[in-house]
Order: sequence, then C-alpha cells, then structure tokens
Amino acid sequence: MTSIAIVGVGETRYAKRLGRDIVELALEAAEEAARDAGIDVREIDGLVAPWAEYAARHELARCLGIDGRFFAASSLSSGAATVSAPLVAEWAIGSKLASVVLCVQAIAWGSERAGDVGRPHAAMKMKAVLELPFGWYPQIVQFAGMARRHMELYGTTEDQLAAVALAARKHASLCENAILRTPLTLEEYRSAPLLADPFRAMDCCLVNDGAAAFLVTSLERARDLRKRPVRVLGVGQGVVPGGEFSNLRPDYLSTGAVFSGPRALARAGITLADVDFVELYDNFTSMVIEQLEDLGFCKKGEGGPFVEGGRIELGGELPVNTSGGQLAQAFVLSANLVVEAVRQLRGECGPRQVEGAEVGLVTGYTGAEHATLVLARDR
Repeated sequence: MTSIAIVGVGETRYAKRLGRDIVELALEAAEEAARDAGIDVREIDGLVAPWAEYAARHELARCLGIDGRFFAASSLSSGAATVSAPLVAEWAIGSKLASVVLCVQAIAWGSERAGDVGRPHAAMKMKAVLELPFGWYPQIVQFAGMARRHMELYGTTEDQLAAVALAARKHASLCENAILRTPLTLEEYRSAPLLADPFRAMDCCLVNDGAAAFLVTSLERARDLRKRPVRVLGVGQGVVPGGEFSNLRPDYLSTGAVFSGPRALARAGITLADVDFVELYDNFTSMVIEQLEDLGFCKKGEGGPFVEGGRIELGGELPVNTSGGQLAQAFVLSANLVVEAVRQLRGECGPRQVEGAEVGLVTGYTGAEHATLVLARDR
C-alpha cells in the first residue's frame, strides 16, 4: 500500500462546447479541488498535466502561483497518465520534491476538433503509411473492428453492447454534471443507425469541453484536512506487445489491463472480490467488456454475458461507471472517473451512491498503455 491520499477533487461544467480557453478550464478545476481539500491553491507544488503543451503547462503553473519549488512529470500519456498520476505523486512526495501534487485534465475537443478526425494518427509515420491510406482510422473504425472480432470469436451480441450504454445513461441521469441525462431504452439503441459496424452513436464516448482535477498529498497530511481522505492503495501500469499499432499485436483483443490490473491489486494487497465498484475507461462500449475480462472479473470471452441483466448497474453485483462515465457524463481522459470514485468513497454521490462503498477501481487507457488505480475509504 502507498502512503498517499487524494484529498480534493474538482470539475468544471461539462458541455459539448463551452467556448473557453483550455488553461482557464484547467485552472477552474484545480481551484475547485483546492477548495474541496481546504488548502490554499498556492500550496500546490507538483503538477501532472499530460494534456498540456509546454506553454499551457507553465501558464497554468503561473496562474496557480507555483513559484520556486516546482515538480512536473508524467509517466504515461492521456487517460493512462491520469490514472497513474498518483504513482508519480508518490515518488515526488516521498522524495520531498513536492508536497501537494495536482493532476488535471482539460479538454476542448468539442470546440477544437470538429472535422479534424484522424489528426493524431496522421502524425505517426507508421499509421500514416500503413493504416490511414486503407481507411483504418479514426478511432471508431479501429475499435469497431475489435468489437466485431470479439463478437465473432465469443458470440458477444449487440444487445450486450447496448447493456453497457443503457447502464451509462441510467447512471448519468442521476448525475447533475452529466451531458446526457436522458435515459436510453433498448428500442432506441437498436433503432439508431450504425456509424461503424457494430457501433452506433450510443456506443461511442462523448466529444466535449471541460476539465477535472484531483489533489494528492501524504496520508499524514491528508488526515488533518477538511474532508475524509481517500487512500491510494495501489497503482499498476501495463503496455501491450505491439505498441500503438493494434493490428500488429499478438493478442488483438487484450488491453494493457492484463498487466496493470494484477500489479495494482498486488500493491494494494487485495483481490477483485474486495472491489465494490469500478470506473472503467469507456471510449467505446466494447472496451468496458474487454477490460472486465482483462482485469479478471470474468474469463476472456465472457464479458458479454457479464454485463447483462443489470449486473453492472447501480444495485447490481458490480456497478460500473456510476456517473455515466465517458459515454454519458463527459470525456475527460479518465479524470472524471477518478473524481467520481473519490466521491463514491466519501459517500457524496446522493441518488447514485453505491451502498457500503469501501474500495473502488479506476482504469485509464491510451492505445498500448493502460493504468489501474485502486482507491479506498480511509479507516
């Protein structure tokens, strides 16, 4: 187990387009996290901001009042970086390089990326030569191929994908800061047009603006702050063979969760049976099914039946993505998933509260990279 805790969380409002500067969004989420923790924002002296280019990161640091002592780092990228940020924070705090570390993700893709699909892949030479010319882009095409393969190999059905989407909408309807709050029916799911077989719009994460942040400090300090700390029990990282290029992987349908999950649980000193709820990186519905398998909640190929019958809904055996996740609340590269897990463990989630929540598991994904974070209510 680690000796650190998450002590403050913050979010902006999420919307398809907010029309605000991305540093402004990050600053608002960071200041909210500091208020939540009951500390002065100028006490922040560590920064994990994997979304930010050099100029934005330093502008954020200047706005926060970070001066003199300053630590900034990230071990992975995008969603995986968010979830593995406590690992970086632990190193910084343990070595006295920082005392309060901010992790923040800010997204303005709703405003900035209209009509710009595929740009990140075009910047990668191997993808630009061997994938894009053959239509193997953008992400929806790549993940649709994986989902269809899962169906062919294991008999996964469209209604099982729908079960993930319906659970997300049900949970988002109970979350005030969710973009899609209207419940979804199976009939509505089935009648929606296919975008990339087998995916419909409800199978895809949102494209939006917004920011989410959380603060990490030592457990000793955390216990003197305003709110009950949430302990970081364990963090695990993993990278799949074949790297970023999914068509070169020896196992096409496995994520890095097969490595990051066991490492996080071993560090935490618990098993999956101890986990009360999970917040999984849900860029597409099929990824929830694949990660449930890769983490070991069920055997490979059994993820489809696992999500049926309300089993992953609130009140079910294993509630998944209790705020609506990135399919229905907002897409913030897992930062909103961490925020939701912290609030669940504090008992602050009102109508969507998981009864008796003591341990939560969060995942982050970035192509080949994956991270798993185990959090627990402090006793």
